[in-house]
Amino acid sequence: MTKEELLKLLFEICEDDAVYDEDIDLIEDGIFDSYAMIELFTRLEDLGYSIQPTRIDRKKLKTVDGILEIIREAAGR
Repeated sequence: MTKEELLKLLFEICEDDAVYDEDIDLIEDGIFDSYAMIELFTRLEDLGYSIQPTRIDRKKLKTVDGILEIIREAAGR
């Protein structure tokens, strides 16, 4: 998954242009809540990425780059 694809997916889930802001903390700023996380993991699983939410570093969920790192780890890259 590319960063652009992830940004598009996060925008669809969060419905907030703020996901495109590189300096934003998605969790602290209330953009990426627990419902959005569930939706993201569900959609990623539909795309073939098997991610165990209980086994990830929650800090990585604060940024788009961190989420992308989680996805790439799940893909074995």
